Amino acid sequence: MKSLVFGFLSIFITVYASSATSGDIAAGETRYGVNCFICHGQAGKGMASYPKLAGKEVAYLIDKLETYRAGTRIGPNSDLMIMNAEPLSDEEIANLAAYLSSL
Repeated sequence: MKSLVFGFLSIFITVYASSATSGDIAAGETRYGVNCFICHGQAGKGMASYPKLAGKEVAYLIDKLETYRAGTRIGPNSDLMIMNAEPLSDEEIANLAAYLSSL
């Protein structure tokens, strides 16, 4: 019984991780162009005190956007990031992460 439960749990985690990290790169690029580029620069290369996002791992990007969306302050630009992340859906976050990771 224990191995059966473990097997189902492993399948669930694999499916969830796959769906959470697979986003639409084109949709992410479009969403990035709405306002993210203003601070993070063209193609996520970073500007001034705003970090480079291009090439970061999908899981890292999703974690940070979800953290900001939850209203958690984690850096000097937190207020601005919280304001921009709060309206993002899970799908938009996955799309942004896919786009930025692909750069």
